[in-house]
Order: sequence, then structure tokens, then C-alpha cells
Amino acid sequence: MDFLHQDFQIGPEQTVEVELDQQANAMLLDDIQYDNYRHGRQFTYFGGLAKQSPVHLSPPHTGHWHLVIDLGGAAGTLRHSIRVLG
Repeated sequence: MDFLHQDFQIGPEQTVEVELDQQANAMLLDDIQYDNYRHGRQFTYFGGLAKQSPVHLSPPHTGHWHLVIDLGGAAGTLRHSIRVLG
């Protein structure tokens, strides 16, 4: 499974801004859901298929969060930038 990953210690007053050069999945997951994602188990997330850029994601509570970007199984390269606002 190929994906891009970055983790943050953030809260609901902050927003993760993701810029993508093509359509991709941009998902914000907590530690448990990220572990489920990595091991191919069912998982829940905030975000989803990003058809337009930039994407803004905010967690519901303060904690350790993982941003995952993937092409949904498609082959290709992806140019992106990530920054935390707030």
C-alpha cells in the first residue's frame, strides 16, 4: 500500500490545509484508525476524496492525528503541500 503520511499534535481550533495537483483521498485519522488503515482493516476518517484543492481538515478534538493521502489504488505520482493553520 503506497500512501503519503504526516502526523500532527493538533486540536479543533486548527486546520490542516492540503494542496494537491490531482484528485486524491485526503484523510485525517486518529492513532487507532491509522493503525487500522495500515493493516487493511476497516477504518473511519475525516475527509475523503478531494476533487478540488486546497482541502481543509479539522479534528473534532485535541490529540495526535495522522494525515494520509493516497490515490485510491491508482498508479501515479502526486505533488502536494501540507500546512497547519491556526
